[in-house]
Amino acid sequence: MKKIKIRLAYRITIDNTSSFLWDKYVFEDTHKEYLMQQQLFNDKENPHKTFRELLSANEKASQLHFLVGIAANGYVEQLKGNFHRVYDILGNNYFPFVNYQLDIINTDITDISKHKIGITFFSPLLILVDQINNCYLVSKEVEKNNNFETLMFAIQNNLSICYYEVAS
Repeated sequence: MKKIKIRLAYRITIDNTSSFLWDKYVFEDTHKEYLMQQQLFNDKENPHKTFRELLSANEKASQLHFLVGIAANGYVEQLKGNFHRVYDILGNNYFPFVNYQLDIINTDITDISKHKIGITFFSPLLILVDQINNCYLVSKEVEKNNNFETLMFAIQNNLSICYYEVAS
């Protein structure tokens, strides 16, 4: 039997309209961090107001994704490896993750309401058992005699397979 290993990715977008308290804290702290860190890359006399303008003028500003992402680290650690907004088919609301990546969609040093970030959560390696009724049937590991303890996630917006490996 060929095993297919996958990694799932789930992405959220956080902006000034986000309603979750966790999102609001991440929103505020990542904007504050951006205000501090952008000074390393911006022109002191004539600063670029938006991240996209700054990125166009200075390609090294791409480091801001990582630098600003550090401000979200404590909040992500609070989740303890489970993102509780993705439901499995049984209604359990958790998505196991082992890593995340923050990216700045855009922001503005003069207007916090224009701050917008994305956070992508990455699952551990999973075994794709099958795809049934628009759902991913996955297992964290294979037990003896090729028995699987499985989870089932509906194929949905913002959930994607981001890694695929066929192993024998």
